[in-house]
Amino acid sequence: MPTAIRRDIAALEPSGLARIFELGRGVEGLIPLWLGESDLVTPKFIRDAAIAALEDGKTFYINARGLPALRAAIADLHTRTTGVPVEAARVTVPGAAMLAVVSALQCVASTGDNIVVVAPIWPNIFNAAKVMGVEPRLVRLEEDWQAGRWQLDLERLFAACDGRTRAFFLASPGNPTGWTLTNDEQRAILEFARTRGIAIIADEVYGTLTYGVTQHAPSFLQVADPEDALFVIAGFSKPFAMTGWRMGWLLHPRSLENAFEVSAQTNNTGAPNFLQYGALAALSPQGDEFRGQLLSRCARGRAVVDDFLKRQNRIRWLKPDGAFYGFLQIDGLTDSMTFAEKLALKHRVGVSPGSSFGLGDPRDESYVRICFARDADNLAEGLRRIEEGL
Repeated sequence: MPTAIRRDIAALEPSGLARIFELGRGVEGLIPLWLGESDLVTPKFIRDAAIAALEDGKTFYINARGLPALRAAIADLHTRTTGVPVEAARVTVPGAAMLAVVSALQCVASTGDNIVVVAPIWPNIFNAAKVMGVEPRLVRLEEDWQAGRWQLDLERLFAACDGRTRAFFLASPGNPTGWTLTNDEQRAILEFARTRGIAIIADEVYGTLTYGVTQHAPSFLQVADPEDALFVIAGFSKPFAMTGWRMGWLLHPRSLENAFEVSAQTNNTGAPNFLQYGALAALSPQGDEFRGQLLSRCARGRAVVDDFLKRQNRIRWLKPDGAFYGFLQIDGLTDSMTFAEKLALKHRVGVSPGSSFGLGDPRDESYVRICFARDADNLAEGLRRIEEGL
């Protein structure tokens, strides 16, 4: 390794999720339950809006923080779904939601600092910290099989902090578990964070994909003040079937408006101009209707998985409150990557190994993740193939 290269960068390895995807994506007839996306293409009215903008010559530079109309529509979406007034001045659209994560991390942490992350979690989160030279400290959720839900031990979360802790990272509803914070838990975390000068980075990408009675899962926006050190991540990929568009956004304190203009200019010079018009169309009443249809599809998929698991004696789950994943625990499984490889190559069904969602915790080896935002019959066949693999 050349001496000029940072050791922590040279040591980075693709996640197990990425490795299994590369291994199995050429398998004919494989049912892909491994990635976090629906089997629906982006709705035509969204595609048409982007095409029209492209044909109209919307190919030039614009404000790096996003079209003013798009930022206003995003603020309105949060206001409508969470019940909390949100100003457009707090919205930055840098590109993909992952870039919003990186932008928030850049804002709060430096080399040698640490962030405390609730796990199991999408691997790009702790890898983003490593890329910055920031230590990710994972605090794992606990399985409460009697209560039927994942539990966060707040004392363990707070005990993981020290003088170099700069942020909490919490994904709620979470990937891969579907675990969802309560407003009471959010208030407790916010109070601790204020006392210790710690920021909160809240991944609420799946906020509107919730199976409760509200339009949005409990949000930090509902308990925080506008100038708290709170960064909320959200995006178009999941609720609008726009994964390939790489369009996400970040909510931040209004006082950081100028700082994020420089950040967006530096990192990416903003999201593609014409794609933002497609995103703007997604936030129309037609988009609200599609979100409802997708949520219904996910609810059906969740029911298919639940019904399947009731007939199993080796597989179980803690039924997710939100998002569209099943994190399935398999009795006797000790090597989730090898099992995922077997399922992909021999049984033609793609799952994500549980080991991808942590940093070596052996409990994760007994899990695989599936995405149930799919056609019910196709999903049922995928589950049958997993059963066959066992």
